Amino acid sequence: MLSQEEIGAFLADGYVALRGAVPAPVIAACQDMIWADLDRQGVRRGDPATWTAPVVRIPCPEGGPFAAAGTTRVLQEACDQLIGPGRWWKRDGVGGTIPVRFPSEADPGDAGWHIESSYEAGGGWRVNAGSRDRGLLAIYLLTDVEPDGAPTRLRPGSHRDVPAILAPAGEEGMEWLPAAQQAARASARRPTALATGGAGDVFLCHPFLVHAASWPHRGRFPRMIAQPGVALYGQYALRAEAGETPPPVQQAILDSLAPAG
Repeated sequence: MLSQEEIGAFLADGYVALRGAVPAPVIAACQDMIWADLDRQGVRRGDPATWTAPVVRIPCPEGGPFAAAGTTRVLQEACDQLIGPGRWWKRDGVGGTIPVRFPSEADPGDAGWHIESSYEAGGGWRVNAGSRDRGLLAIYLLTDVEPDGAPTRLRPGSHRDVPAILAPAGEEGMEWLPAAQQAARASARRPTALATGGAGDVFLCHPFLVHAASWPHRGRFPRMIAQPGVALYGQYALRAEAGETPPPVQQAILDSLAPAG
């Protein structure tokens, strides 16, 4: 269970790190499955000469160790606390994509600051102030990630800059790209933190946290993460009901909108 201190840090910073959330044997089996997929693309585990691209993305495998990784008790309890019990889809696995970043000085072309999209409508991806369909962004460290090894960059507190951008658009929300660009500009004054740690750590991030990939990758080994969204049933109301205690994801949104009325 998350402590009150950890929940307070989530409200303030927009993320919390669950250290050792996925057991080491499960992580090792996940790595084996990822390398098997990469091998089919000619990228071999023991042959750095085949690591020619700065990043290779694969769909997150299903079943087996990934089912175990996505359903650990500590993760599910933390999601209940942050999103609200019964409000999120308990997926039998991890999901999303796995960007594998290789040691390289090359610009990977995907390292801009942004927020995640939430839902698809009218043939495009959108996001609204109630965070329709998205409860959290999860970042699973599937290898050790050090500061020089292309960690995800985070802007602590940036989740508080986003609701005021989205709220005027109402339930329909905004197209993802202009929303992401505005969020990046609004949070430019924020400090930068790095999602570093050991294989098996999981960062649970507010859906409006502004983040980015980093480069160059000057570490010695490929960096593997999974970055799925945690699905929210419906969306959050932008006003709390009388006597209601909103979950932390919603509370952060309400707190951010309060100064603007």
